[in-house]
This record gives sequence, C-alpha cells and structure tokens, in this order.
Amino acid sequence: MKKLGLLFLLLLQLGCSGQAMEKFNGVSFVASREKVAQEHVDAVRNVNAKCAAVMPFGFIRDTGSPEIIFDTSRQWFGETRTGARQYIDILHQNGLRVMLKPQIWISRGAFTGNLKMDSEEKWRALEASYDKFILAYATLAQETNADAFCIGTELEQFVSHRPEYWTELIKKIKSVYKGKLTYAANWDEYGRTPFWEDLDFIGIDAYFPLSDEKTPTVEQLRRGWQPHKEKIKSLSMAKNKPIIFTEYGYRSNNYAAKKPWLVDHSQDDVNLEAQTNATKAIFEEFWSEDWFAGGFVWKWFIDHEKAGGINDNRFTPQNKPAQEVIKNFYKIY
Repeated sequence: MKKLGLLFLLLLQLGCSGQAMEKFNGVSFVASREKVAQEHVDAVRNVNAKCAAVMPFGFIRDTGSPEIIFDTSRQWFGETRTGARQYIDILHQNGLRVMLKPQIWISRGAFTGNLKMDSEEKWRALEASYDKFILAYATLAQETNADAFCIGTELEQFVSHRPEYWTELIKKIKSVYKGKLTYAANWDEYGRTPFWEDLDFIGIDAYFPLSDEKTPTVEQLRRGWQPHKEKIKSLSMAKNKPIIFTEYGYRSNNYAAKKPWLVDHSQDDVNLEAQTNATKAIFEEFWSEDWFAGGFVWKWFIDHEKAGGINDNRFTPQNKPAQEVIKNFYKIY
C-alpha cells in the first residue's frame, strides 16, 4: 500500500512529458497600493523563485460577523480583483507560475481560525458571503490560467463547524476553475482538515514550534522538525497527496522558532542569524523529499529595494542573509 502511495505521488508530480515538475518555489507576493512593474518581478526572479502567491483580500468586521467585504474602491490596488489580474498577468509574462490565494482580514488582525458564528442564520449568511468572495476569485483564476488556487486560509472553526458546506463549495469551485486546488491549513489544523481527498495538494502554513533557544543552530532546528515531519509525511502517504507549504518563514528576531506564528510590533530584538538558520533547516529537511511540492516564503513586498534590511526584525527575508539562503536552495530545486 505504501509503495502504491509513493507511485501515486510520483505520477502526480509528472508533467505530460514525463519529466518531474519543478517545485512550487515561491514568494508570498504582498498586495500593494501600486501596480506591479517589471523591476518588481525582476527581484523575484533574482532569488530563483519560480512562482508567486497573489493574495487579494476580503475584510470582516470581527470574528462573529458573517459579511465579507471585497473588491471595493477603498481597498489597495493589489487587494482587488483588477489588481490581482494585473499581478498574475505580469508574473505569467515573466514565466513565473502563480497560485491565487484570496485571504480574509479580520479587523485589528484577529485570527481567522476563530471566525465562528453563534446562530444558524449567521452561518448561512457567512456561507453565502464566502461563496461570492471565493467564486469571484476562482473565476479570475480560470480567466488568467492561474497555476493553482487556494480555497481558503486558516479557517479552522469555519471548516470544523460546517464541513458539508466546504464539500459543496469545492464542487462549485471545480465547476469554475479547472486547475490545481489546495487549502492553507494552519500548522496545528492540517491533521483535522476533512477534505484533503477533494484537493490536489495538502497545504500547510508551516509555523511549527521548533526550538526554545534564542538563536538555535541548524542542527537543533532540524531535530525540532522530526516529530512534525513524521506526521506531515504520514498524512501525505495516507491521503496520496503531496504537501505544499502555502506559507513558510521566520522573523529575524530572537526566539524566531519558538512560536513562529507570533506577530508583534517590537523593533528591538533583530536576530538575522536565527532567521537564517531556521530558513536553512526547513530547506534541508523538506526540499529533497519527493512527497514535498515546495512552498511560498512569507512574505515578499513588491518594492524590493525598500523592503526588509539588516535592521528589520519582521518576516520578510528581503535584503537579509536569509534571502541568499532562499536564492541558493531555489536554484538547486
């Protein structure tokens, strides 16, 4: 049975020519106020990335609200349907593959995994609103020949409370979009996601806790990966689906691998080595595995020259030592 699973994964990774497909070595291309220019795409290509996640946004007032507001004149250009189309078109013109990944932002940055309604009426309203949101972008994915489409990001309570809805939603998406599908499950959610059989890739936002050290070594981080890696691989084999890290990355700060999902606005603990080591470790553990289909580093701002830098402790690897790690590994794989 295990041999059949490995054979299935190998066949899924083969193109029509019989040659192995390139991994989704990508960047999470942050929506901007501006259109994407050629120089912005050149910076992506310069790190040997082969694809990008384009991320338009819908907005919700709070975790108990069912209304998704999207594609409005008040949003930034890159957050809208028109902006996403422009991003996809110029990336494709440069030979880069694209995963269209519509996302929800809840006011004040509340965690989307906690989006949960308190009545059947509100659940149905949320489902109707999410249908409009996600199918608008599934249609765009088809119109632009996007290479993959992500049907949702870190929506555990929504998924766990309304599994039948998601099964039907996937059918609706497939009637519109004919490419590859995934879902971006949070690192502590993916094992309970009920619909992997209906998608092409198991998508994980890979913010796994790996080490309590301030500046862990690559070896310490690789040891920290082992229990997580075994579970990820086991799921891949059980479902006969390749794994894709729909998001991966680390802040350039102290204790970067202790709780990698944390976001705060402190600026006083820059640690470039911690980010560099964690980036090396994830590549060394996963990128050579045949059941692993690559990932999208979090995150990449379109104006590369002004992004990141050695005094920045945020997630982006831009203009930091971690950028060279990504460049080197993306060249190999």
